[in-house]
Amino acid sequence: MEKPRCAGFRFSGIAAGIKKKGGKDLGLIVSEVPASVAGVFTRNRIQAAPVLLDRHRIRTGRCQAVIVNSGNANCCTGDAGLRDAEAMCRRAAEALGISEELVCVASTGVIGQPMPIETVLAAVPELAGALSSEGLDDFAEAIMTTDLVPKVVTVQGEIDETPYTVTGVAKGSGMIRPDMATMLCFVVTDLSVPPKILQESLVAGVDRSFNRITVDGDTSTNDTVLLMAGGRSGATIETPEALAAFQRHLDQVLTGLARMVVKDGEGATKLVDISVVGAASEGDARQVADTVAHSNLVKTALFGEDANWGRIIAAAGRSGVPVVPDAIDIRFDDVTMCRNGMSCGPEAESAATAVLKKNEYRITIDLHMGPASASVLTCDFSIDYVKINADYRS
Repeated sequence: MEKPRCAGFRFSGIAAGIKKKGGKDLGLIVSEVPASVAGVFTRNRIQAAPVLLDRHRIRTGRCQAVIVNSGNANCCTGDAGLRDAEAMCRRAAEALGISEELVCVASTGVIGQPMPIETVLAAVPELAGALSSEGLDDFAEAIMTTDLVPKVVTVQGEIDETPYTVTGVAKGSGMIRPDMATMLCFVVTDLSVPPKILQESLVAGVDRSFNRITVDGDTSTNDTVLLMAGGRSGATIETPEALAAFQRHLDQVLTGLARMVVKDGEGATKLVDISVVGAASEGDARQVADTVAHSNLVKTALFGEDANWGRIIAAAGRSGVPVVPDAIDIRFDDVTMCRNGMSCGPEAESAATAVLKKNEYRITIDLHMGPASASVLTCDFSIDYVKINADYRS
């Protein structure tokens, strides 16, 4: 079945020769016209050259193209790395016949290695020539590193009977922690949205999606989410209701991609929603959920399909949130394993173990301290995660 298009945008992805093992590794997104742009970036103090460049360029609120490579992070590469990022933008602009200032860049891969810039620049004409409104799958494949599957989500909406589309594509499998996005993500919409509103919508959406996931607790140096609104559909946000609808659709795309990132976590076999309820505040609930979701002991127990609720309650207790041990309940889906801080016995453990054998499930921690709740998506920690990252550079 043909995926819905996003009017006014074209995509491409080719094998330029950056990756040692071959495969597509250079991608391009182009808008027919200069689009409104918003961006959210890594909070890591070590930031790749493309992040530094894009932070500066999106201040204008306009962008028309994004060139992306995998196989090399272009991070910790000094002044040469920044010149290489600028050169990628310049060559893409020349191939497209647009202003260099309207081109952003993103990179992902190994940190600390010089960008094979001549290889990249030589491939740009082919990349531009491959642009197509149906080229999103090629682009999604070109930005993958240890990902096992491409990640694309499309949602359609309507304003005053005028349809519009929001389409997002992401890569991410490891170095995933909620310190913004912890991966690369590019979202396009044919809706007309002013840059300021676009930025506010993106920040809100990222907080509800990519800031609530974890694979391994590590924050990348290259994390980038860029959102472009080209306006080709003719639909325009002019009312609070229209803005709220757009936010819902954007959230759908971002949370859908975030879920795919965790599900495709390096070596992951389980997708688990850590849900904290009954907290005194949302901040408290988020802090407890985050601590449990990041616990290596919890994550290895998930891999071993061991209903070791003691690791969960211990993580909650060290979260920094004042909890009452004798008030805590813990459920695996609908199975209550711990009530009032104590085990519910062998029968409950047997039922909980059956839940842990599923590929996807929810762990609920009820603090019984208030009305607030929050959740964080996590995955298990498997032997394959170690194997993947032990020889990532080879």
